[in-house]
Amino acid sequence: MRKWSSEAEKIMKERFGKDTVIALATVEHEMPYVRKVNAYYEDGSFYIITYALSDKIKQIENNPNVAIAGDWFTAHGKGNNLGYFGKEENRIIAEKLKIVFAEWIDNGHNNFDDENT
Repeated sequence: MRKWSSEAEKIMKERFGKDTVIALATVEHEMPYVRKVNAYYEDGSFYIITYALSDKIKQIENNPNVAIAGDWFTAHGKGNNLGYFGKEENRIIAEKLKIVFAEWIDNGHNNFDDENT
């Protein structure tokens, strides 16, 4: 990951260090797919919660090149599936995401007993 200035990092935290809707683009068979996702930015990465069997995860596993766009911001990078939300290795980020996404995380859309979440 390319590093940027402390001022740029401060702006990123201010703009995206909370529940933010961004566009996430993936590729399948040389065709781009774009959808809006709720995301949280921290230390150079954007985090989303999605179902492991979703098209977006399948596309990322086949081709990790992704692009994102938010208000006045675009970027590209590599997507990475961190696996089950409830894994011990994900505990710290999962606790943060529960707080950041508190408004909707328990609305019935997510099943945290399912290891594909």
